[in-house]
Amino acid sequence: MTYDIAIIGAGMAGASLAAAVGSRARVLLLEGEAQPGYHATGRSAAFWSETYGGPGVQPLTTASGAALHDGGYLDPLGALHIGRGEDHGAVDALLAEFAGTPIALSRVDPHAWVPGLRDSWTLGVSEPSCSYIDVARLHADYLAKTRRAGAVLHNGARLASAERYAGCWRILTEDGREFGARVIVDAAGAWADTVATRCGVRPLGIRPYRRTMVQVQTDPAAPADLPFIIDVSGRFYFKPEAGGRLWLSPHDEHPVAAHDVAAEDIDVAIAIDRFERAVDWRVLRVERRWAGLRSFAPDRLPIYGMAEGGFFWFAGQGGFGIQTAPAAAAVGAALLLGEAPPDGIDVERYAPDRFAT
Repeated sequence: MTYDIAIIGAGMAGASLAAAVGSRARVLLLEGEAQPGYHATGRSAAFWSETYGGPGVQPLTTASGAALHDGGYLDPLGALHIGRGEDHGAVDALLAEFAGTPIALSRVDPHAWVPGLRDSWTLGVSEPSCSYIDVARLHADYLAKTRRAGAVLHNGARLASAERYAGCWRILTEDGREFGARVIVDAAGAWADTVATRCGVRPLGIRPYRRTMVQVQTDPAAPADLPFIIDVSGRFYFKPEAGGRLWLSPHDEHPVAAHDVAAEDIDVAIAIDRFERAVDWRVLRVERRWAGLRSFAPDRLPIYGMAEGGFFWFAGQGGFGIQTAPAAAAVGAALLLGEAPPDGIDVERYAPDRFAT
């Protein structure tokens, strides 16, 4: 059987796009791991923030908000960007970047929001729209919608190579399976450039980076109404979780080869040190640690669109692929099916030909 579209990767990107096109095309999903969402999707920090990713990503995040809210995937959280005296420029830049957007940002006293915040942290910007996001249910619902539409998912089907003959791709997996499709979609996240190379397509310089997360128990326990706390200069963030726990990150980005990453001791230690320099709480114990892969194009914007010979890019979604999933899938589906893109999103800024040499 020859499919209309073969999507490489069944994480949030591939699953959301398959759900968007599955009822209007014959779709094949090829997932290299034993289960979808093993790498970036399954290791998300699980928040939705309209400022995260910068102004180039904000239209996608904002456009996704209604679908996520209406689907019951978001719960109130709120965010507080904090800074010290030397961070005035970063606070001014944050407010300037999102002036004129629908995002409500306001200067506040951070000590009124964070008990135990150390005296040097005098700057605060409130972002009330920030929310928790139910990543696991969102991903599962996309996969379920994909199956109902008749799409076929193969797990453990890592791409070995693909060649194009007479307008059709002949796809081979590492375990010897063979498939045919008119279009290949590269939704392989950190492996996006690898997939392109195996298809004989010029890679675009998408680089994977390791991000560390730690679940900690603190004294005092995190207040239930604590917002998501973000260092405005990008040195850490933390957010409350059930049972008074915290999820904490040093906001690190270590360039790595695409692989099954794990948290390293030094990054866990850095996260705790930065946290304890911001508040007078003590970390009693580290209950869990993990790391995930974030993959960025050279300009840190996602890549959506057709390249040469029926090869479609749907990659480079950094750490914001989950919070932008509904809008990104709508953009990808429109471009694949020749339909009008969603209102308010300039799809040209995400086109792969911006990297043409």
